[in-house]
Amino acid sequence: MYEVLTSVATMASLLFLLSLVIATAQRWLTVVEDPRIDQVEEMLPHTNCGGCGYPGCRAFAEALVTGLTLPSKCSVSSPSVHVLIANYLGVDVGAFEKRVARLACAGGDNVAPHRAHYIGTQTCASAALVAGGGKSCFWGCLGLADCQQACTFDAITMNDHRLPVVDEDLCTACGDCVRACPKDLFSIQAISHRLWVACRSQEAGDHVLEQCQVGCTACGRCAMDAPQQIQMIGNLPVVDYSRTGITAQATQRCPTGAIVWLDAQSGPMKGQAAAKVVRQSSLKDQGT
Repeated sequence: MYEVLTSVATMASLLFLLSLVIATAQRWLTVVEDPRIDQVEEMLPHTNCGGCGYPGCRAFAEALVTGLTLPSKCSVSSPSVHVLIANYLGVDVGAFEKRVARLACAGGDNVAPHRAHYIGTQTCASAALVAGGGKSCFWGCLGLADCQQACTFDAITMNDHRLPVVDEDLCTACGDCVRACPKDLFSIQAISHRLWVACRSQEAGDHVLEQCQVGCTACGRCAMDAPQQIQMIGNLPVVDYSRTGITAQATQRCPTGAIVWLDAQSGPMKGQAAAKVVRQSSLKDQGT
């Protein structure tokens, strides 16, 4: 009996000491969180899209309160909300250029045929695993709308030629479409990047046109006409957006319209030399 009582007393003493240690640790190690974080988080849209560069609205609120970023970095909130947060924290709203997702492909099914008919799960990710998806242009958009499904802001719609179209007003630059595209055709760009290469093909020569009528043939005319703005890297022109005064000059002699000027109202505008796309119906599968 004595041994039992001793054991119980020992266990009780150990539990008491452990509780004392935990209580002391909690007292001295507890981090007091700034209550403004909760208030700022409530002002944010709770979309957790990541367009601000932080993993969610809570993390962005913490960064705002600690002065690591500015309210305008939230691409979902309206300007009035930016001002509201700035006034609450006593900081500047900040100047931040809107960013949007851009697609580096114009090869819809009316200009880019398929060499095989894909049968299987109707997603780009699945189709890409089967010989690249069956499109004649290996680098081209497969048109099965993974990007549209991934976009939680309804900023992407598929047009009549099975190409995704981004609504710049709705796009928050969250990057979900970038991650969803197995062909790596989307990128997040500043909205001022209006000179755009709508092609990712790595091939050169006129045989590219057999794969896609609007593909880049690597002729280099755009780089010749605007050498300060464009350089050829591999078989594709690359725009140097660090340059100022970029215009649509580089589009004028492009024979296929692979390089375009993205007008805010009219959409993609090709140069004068670009061949006109007449066919509006889908090309028949070449593999069937």
